[in-house]
Amino acid sequence: MTPRLLPALLLFLLFLPAAHARDARHHDSAGAGMNFREAKHFLMSEVFQPGEKDYYCGCDIRAQGRKWLVDWATCGFEPRRNVERASRIEWEHVVPASEFGRQRACWRDGGRKNCSHNDPVFSAMEGDPYNLLPVVGEVNGDRGNLKYGMVAEQSGQGYGACGSRVDFQAGVFMPRADARGDVARTYLYFRDRYGLKLARQSEQLYAAWGRADPVDTRECRRARVIADKTGVVNPVLAQACNSDGRLSQQAAAARDPG
Repeated sequence: MTPRLLPALLLFLLFLPAAHARDARHHDSAGAGMNFREAKHFLMSEVFQPGEKDYYCGCDIRAQGRKWLVDWATCGFEPRRNVERASRIEWEHVVPASEFGRQRACWRDGGRKNCSHNDPVFSAMEGDPYNLLPVVGEVNGDRGNLKYGMVAEQSGQGYGACGSRVDFQAGVFMPRADARGDVARTYLYFRDRYGLKLARQSEQLYAAWGRADPVDTRECRRARVIADKTGVVNPVLAQACNSDGRLSQQAAAARDPG
C-alpha cells in the first residue's frame, strides 16, 4: 500500500463502526413499539372513548361492558349482509398488513405469521397506533385489503346513509369524505417512516384527499396523545397541525367528540 492511500484507509475504518451503529439505531427505533393487541388497548383506553364517531360511517360508538358497539340510528347505517359484525366496532389497519408485508422479505418466506414473529419492523408497522382507526365491523371486513379509490354512486354497494362505498368487482373501497384526509395522511406517514412504496397514482389521490379533508381537532389530538405515549412523532400530522396556530391550540384542548 502506498503512503498516500494509508490515511484514507484509516479514516474509512474509523468511521465505519459509527455508520453501522447509526443504521442499527434507525432499525431498532423503527422496530420498537406496541404489538397489535397492545395498540388496540391503548387506543381504547387513552385515545378514543364511547360517544365519539367511527371513521367510515360517522356512527356513534357506545360501550357495552368491554365491547364497543355501533349505534346505527345516529348515522343512518344499514347492514349490507352481516348484521352481527355490523353491530360492533373493529380496528381498521388503514394500510393493510398484506400491503406493507409484501414489501418485506419475511412475507415471501412465510406470510404474516412469519413477519409477526421474526421481523421487528413489520411488528412495529402492524401495531403502529397511527395506522389504526375504529370503524363499523362489517365495513372493515368489506374493505379487507382493497385499495382506496373513488366509487361512483351508481357503482358498487353502500350502507344506507353511510358515505363509504365498496366495489368488489373493481377491487376498490371509498371511505366517506370526512375520513379521506385521515386515510391519505396515514399512507404518507407510512411512506416516510417505513419506506412504504406508493404508486404515482396513489400519491396523487392522497394529495387530493388531503387537500379536500384537512386535519381537524380530533386528528391532531389523537396524534399528540400517540406521540406522548410512544415517543414517535408523525411528521405529516405535526406539520399539518402546527401550520395553523388556532388548530394547534384546539388540538391540545379537551377531546372533540366529533
